[in-house]
Amino acid sequence: MRDLLDLQRYPIDRLDSPEAKALIARCQADLDAHGMFDLEDFVRREVIEACAAAVRPQMDRESYTHKRSHNVYFQKDVPGVPPDHPALRQVDTTHHTLCDDQLGASALRRIYEWKPLADFLSLALELPALHVMDDPLARLNVIAYRAGETLNWHFDRSHFTTTLLIQAPESGGEFQYRSDLRSETDRNLDGIARVLRGEDPAVRTRGVTPGTLNVFKGRNTLHRITPPVGDRARLIAIFSYYDRPGVSFSAEERRGFYGRTG
Repeated sequence: MRDLLDLQRYPIDRLDSPEAKALIARCQADLDAHGMFDLEDFVRREVIEACAAAVRPQMDRESYTHKRSHNVYFQKDVPGVPPDHPALRQVDTTHHTLCDDQLGASALRRIYEWKPLADFLSLALELPALHVMDDPLARLNVIAYRAGETLNWHFDRSHFTTTLLIQAPESGGEFQYRSDLRSETDRNLDGIARVLRGEDPAVRTRGVTPGTLNVFKGRNTLHRITPPVGDRARLIAIFSYYDRPGVSFSAEERRGFYGRTG
């Protein structure tokens, strides 16, 4: 993996080493303070540029366009919340997806399936273990956002998300988030409405460089991708890990996300 990853800077192939333990401690501190951590230049520059070059024409030819209106929960009805509440305002999302079965022998798959990466993530997230997904479509996705398109405000269903930026747009396409907006005991509907109206000064905006691995706790943090500007799309890989082996989506979920079941 040394031909793909900077394992000198990020020694996740030596998890018992003092350097790796220091890295894990830093990632845990960042998660506690910010709800996320980054490994900048985790993937070597020439590798991530080659991945982008391979993905771009395939994205134009083969990707599935996912376009929908939704609220921040991705639910039609939210128990106990009137349908006209400002927190349930509809927003629009558009992006384009390549699934794992379309990516062949990509370096992205080699990285995703490399067990030391899952082992490192489990330690950083303080979980007993993490496993790659079994689903032939969902386990590894590459998502494109073209000019004016966005993944709009939402909460994640999963406790954490692992992404790898492949290509940044000319401008825009930034990650925007409001940390700890809700909790298990407080839905904070008025706070959600303030974010949707653009009235929350605690919303943060950040960009990352291609080759950066990001781990983000999005279950209680409202977040979105701002629309890219220019001809160059934002390309990002989504690595799906679970705390148990054998996870797959249902046929209904695959059809909803990818327009097909297999």
